[in-house]
Order: sequence, then C-alpha cells, then structure tokens
Amino acid sequence: MASGKDDTGIDKATFLTPRRTHRRLRACHECDLLVALPPLHAGQRASCPRCGHTLSHRHFRPAERSLAFAISALIALAAALYFPFISFEARGVSNAIQLTDTSASLVRFHEPFVGMLVLLTVVVLPAVYLLAVIWLHFGLLQRRPLPRSYRIARALSHLGPWMMADVFVIGALVSLIKIAGMASVDLGLSFWAFCVYALLLLLTTRSIDTDWMWFSLVGEPLAPEGCRPGQPAAEQKLTGCPTCGLVNRLGHFGRGRCQRCGEPLRFRSPHSLQKTWALLIAATLCYIPANLYPIMTTTSLGNETPSTIIGGVMIFLGHGDWPIALIIFTASVVVPIGKVFALAWLCITVRRSGESEFKHKRQTLYRITELIGRWSMIDVFVVAILVSLVHAGSLLSITPGPAALAFSAVVIITMLAAISFDPRLIWDARNMQPHMPAALKRQSPYSPVKEADDA
Repeated sequence: MASGKDDTGIDKATFLTPRRTHRRLRACHECDLLVALPPLHAGQRASCPRCGHTLSHRHFRPAERSLAFAISALIALAAALYFPFISFEARGVSNAIQLTDTSASLVRFHEPFVGMLVLLTVVVLPAVYLLAVIWLHFGLLQRRPLPRSYRIARALSHLGPWMMADVFVIGALVSLIKIAGMASVDLGLSFWAFCVYALLLLLTTRSIDTDWMWFSLVGEPLAPEGCRPGQPAAEQKLTGCPTCGLVNRLGHFGRGRCQRCGEPLRFRSPHSLQKTWALLIAATLCYIPANLYPIMTTTSLGNETPSTIIGGVMIFLGHGDWPIALIIFTASVVVPIGKVFALAWLCITVRRSGESEFKHKRQTLYRITELIGRWSMIDVFVVAILVSLVHAGSLLSITPGPAALAFSAVVIITMLAAISFDPRLIWDARNMQPHMPAALKRQSPYSPVKEADDA
C-alpha cells in the first residue's frame, strides 16, 4: 500500500485500497473527500481525515436504543399535551394554559403563520419524527422492514433542523422570569413532562446512525469501478448521497438519482451561492421591521406598553436580570446578524483559494452558523407563551406585535440560507478545474463555463 501525502495533504496510508473497499466508500458531505470506512464497533465513530466531519457513529444495539428513546419521548409528549402547562395568578385573576394554547392564542390574535410555526416546530414535526423512528426501527428489529420504510427513512433526514423542543424549554424559562415579578406562577405537570420530552428527543436524534440504518434496510450495492479513496469524489465523477450516504457515479451532465434511496443527485448543489445570497438579502429586509416594530404589547390597568426586541433586553437589564437580557440579546440580535455576516463572508471567500488551515476555519464557521441558527426562535417562543398565559383584558394582558411575524421570517430564511450553502465549495480549489467534470465546472463558482461545453 502506498504511503506519503498527496496534494490534499492526507496520508495515503489512512485509506484502504479500492480492491478492499467495494462496499464501504463514503464521500464526505462537507469537503467531498472519498473515504473508505473502517470496520466500526459500538462506541466508535469514523470521521473525515481532511475536515473532521463525522461520517458514521456506531451505538450498542442501535435499533433497541433508538426505539426506546423514541417511545419514551412520545409518551412524555403525550403527557405534556394532556396536563396543564403553566398557570399564574395576579390581582385576583388566574389563568392556566396547556401546551397547544401557545399556538392557538397566536392564531386568535391574527398571527396564524407564527402560531402554526410554533406548533410545527415544537409538537407536530417532532411527533412525526418519533413515529418515523419507531416505524423504521421496529421493522429492523423484526429483520423485515415495514411498508414505506424507504420513503420514511428519506424524509427522516430532512426533519432534524426544524425540531425545536429544546429551544422552547429555554423560551419557557425566560417567560417565567419575565412574568415572575407581576404574578404568581405555578409549573404544571406538563412543563416537567415537556422538559423530559425535549431531552429524550435530543437523545433520539443523537442515537440515529444513518449509515447503519440504510445498510440494515436495503444493504449496499458495490461501489463504482475505479474509485480512488483519498481524492475528491467530484474529480472522479462521483458524489455521495446526502440522504443515505451511498457513493454514486454521475454522467457527463452531472445529474442522477441515488441507486439505493432514489434521492436526486448533483455534483454540487445547483446555484448554491445565488440562493444563499438571495435568502440573505431577504432575511436582511425582514430584520428591519423585526426591530422597528414592537414584538409584543403589554397592557396593565388600561395602559399599553409596546416592546421591541431591544426594548425587551433593556427592560431585563433595568430589573437586574442581566443573564436573561444576555440570552435574549444573543439569540435575537447577535445570532441573526452574525449568521447573515458569516454566510455572506463565506459566499465571498469561497471564490478564493487558500491554505488548508484557512479552509478549516471557514468550515468551522459554517458549522457554527448552521448549529446556532434555530436558537433565535427563543424570542418567538417567549411571545407565544406570554400571549397565551397573560390575557385578562385591560387589567393585565400581553398581545403579539407585528415584529413577531417579521422576526419568525428572519429565523426561517437564515436557516434556509445555511442549508442552501454547499460547504464542499470551500474545499474546491482553482487548480481542480482541468480535472473537473464539465457538469461540475458549470456549478463551480470560480469560472463559468459556456453551455457549449455540453456538446
């Protein structure tokens, strides 16, 4: 076996020869390096040797583990939906809410988009995800996949970023601190059940090994002939399926479908930079009214006090609650603005070649940007909880403001921008151009290729 380092900076001895890697080849989703997976045991993980992205993570008894977490999380969610969530009493007025009231109250106040967004991200999508995990892994335990398992497994990979139960817990805690000074608050059994549900949902997502799951569902066909591990996949007219991980060979036009799961495939996400720029511009435009208009209005003894995002931060600071003020300021100001600037900087610098260390820094920035985006929903969840809980007419009530819709749009659009950005472009070098397939050159941001190149 040859050793030494090639032009990618990777030790060739890290990889197995193509003759021994017919079934376990993976193309890294973040840097496009073709890697031969070693045999993995429980507790072990395989990471890309170039960018460090986790390719596979084995668990002990993975089917039983995921099934146990998913069933437990679903039971906790049922309890959170059935029992009272939070109750309060102030000036002789009391009120108790259930979890679904946080969405229904927003709809009553003519904010149906925000209300449906809260319900989808906190209850509906996580419940669908848990049911899908149970369906898939129950069939795997029986060694006989249940009907529609392949389509369900494909959908499973797209739900992860949109489940925000853990963010909702933080939003609930911020809401409790906000109204603690004006009312007596009691936490119902549903609140504690929801905290357990959020933790179990997180453990369920962490327990899924996509590589093992797809291999158990349908096995794995032989890898294409002539694969060279340790080299970028696109140079070899190969691409890894973003859903099941299988390495596929694409034709001259760079389009196809995964032969295992049927997912549409391209060498690079088409028009990745253009989509990202368009979404960033839209998010910036939405962020202006999100800060100019009030996100909620508090009515106390007939006096209305509108509160913007920054105004809410200042109120917490005025009361001495600087940790909560810091959380709100970070989630509602630092994260959205930082995410827009980070993605814009990545879109600009992706056209520049650089040292491997610089590419690693850009890759780390992208990972952080993708990870923290959904935490901006804290402010939206705070509004949803307070609006549903505090409504006693002119005596004491809180209503949503127009900024709630605009800020929700900012969060969703910036998340879509992070998803549309293809991190593999960070690792594409200019000197790869002569070796690239024609279809990949057209998708490359470095130099446009005329349509005549298809001829």
